[in-house]
Amino acid sequence: MPNPRVPRDSSLRWTIFRPWVRLSDSGRLESQVAQREGAGIRTRSTGVRGGTHEPIRTCIGCRTRTCASDLLRVVAEDGSRTVPDPRRRRPGRGAWLHPDTACLRSAERRRAFSRALRVQGQLDSTTVQAYVEQVAHEQADARVSRARQLKEAGRPVMNQP
Repeated sequence: MPNPRVPRDSSLRWTIFRPWVRLSDSGRLESQVAQREGAGIRTRSTGVRGGTHEPIRTCIGCRTRTCASDLLRVVAEDGSRTVPDPRRRRPGRGAWLHPDTACLRSAERRRAFSRALRVQGQLDSTTVQAYVEQVAHEQADARVSRARQLKEAGRPVMNQP
């Protein structure tokens, strides 16, 4: 079995200090798995020694890569319907989706749920649709209340001694 720490191609260079620490091009230590230079895998790292990182996932609706914390995990349940997994704790293979109706419609149109979850046949996504609409409604209410707070913050307070 070949040694995984020795690159096959001499043009690629490994920069390994420990299995969990890597020296970046700028000379800083990053806390992520050592990778070949030029690899397409990205993580969001906090930087110097012992920081945390967030995994990067691809939205199945718009196919953009972003942090997993910005995406909603969706799991197939009973092989016939999709269920949202906002806590990311349900067992099974998960697909990642922006909590946005446009991404949901795009994923449904392209039949991306069954492909990403590796399930045969069409999946019912009504529970995911209801969850995404609820999140969109909550975000709209939060924006309205925040705008109202900012508007009221500019007003003088009356009846103060």
